[in-house]
Amino acid sequence: MRKARFTEHQIIAVIKSVEAGRTVKDVCREAGISEAT
Repeated sequence: MRKARFTEHQIIAVIKSVEAGRTVKDVCREAGISEAT
């Protein structure tokens, strides 16, 4: 099985940032992931 690129904690932080009102585009750019992901 492939190793995850992001840790569980990083994923949770990104999701919470979006839920707090930040735009998906900004959060994705900061985290280095594509919006499609």
